[in-house]
Amino acid sequence: MKRKKWPFVYVGIITAITYIPILLTVIYSFNESKISSVWGGFSLKWYGELLRDRDIREALANSLILAFLSCLCGAVIGTMGAVGIYRRKSRLNEAVAMISMLPIMIPEIILGMIFLSVFSLMGLPFGMLTLVIAHTAFCIPYIYSMVSTRLVGMDKALEEAALDLGASPFRVFWDVTFPAILPGILSGVMLAFAMSFDDVVISIFVTGPKVNTLPVKIYTKLKTGVTPEINALATIMLALTILLIAGSAVLGRKKPSGKGSA
Repeated sequence: MKRKKWPFVYVGIITAITYIPILLTVIYSFNESKISSVWGGFSLKWYGELLRDRDIREALANSLILAFLSCLCGAVIGTMGAVGIYRRKSRLNEAVAMISMLPIMIPEIILGMIFLSVFSLMGLPFGMLTLVIAHTAFCIPYIYSMVSTRLVGMDKALEEAALDLGASPFRVFWDVTFPAILPGILSGVMLAFAMSFDDVVISIFVTGPKVNTLPVKIYTKLKTGVTPEINALATIMLALTILLIAGSAVLGRKKPSGKGSA
């Protein structure tokens, strides 16, 4: 019985160490006092301060635009890559799939330094353009993996039947393949959006002086100390991230409907 209890004790300790600081951050975002370590009563005023902070609003807008553009480009490239590799039977498929996953396997600080060097050599001005290119690179693997999983579970007979009925390859993709992989695309996009929206390390390396994202803004504000305003901002980002990841998980569990017409 004692041996059976140890795994639960271990999981409980790890869970407490991981989530208690997050819970305290959420709780103290509703703190009336300006001092984060002193509870002064329940208040929503720090959320109101966020809405009145022009720099925070601009950083939030930049982060949303960046995540949207990165996920849009990543969805197109990742979907095309997954479908292309799925339809082309080659010994190199596994190697190509492994290479496509490298951006999320390489440590972020190394990836950020690589992007910094490449963009400097190319002479690209650092700003929204370099941010979108860098974020697209690590958004692609999330979408690629989700779409590839959906394609593996799809019935190939549906595409073959559509071709036999005289449908063009484009109609087969649009009417048969695309509806089947759409949940995978959306799941990957939501996961990639969360990763892009929360990224700090790569963004610091490739951003410019005139463009500031929300995570980078939080990082710079933390240098002057943790305030209830930062706690409120972190709570909002945490809630958005949880919603995106939960949505990605729900969409990822949906089975291909297998419906489509040519």
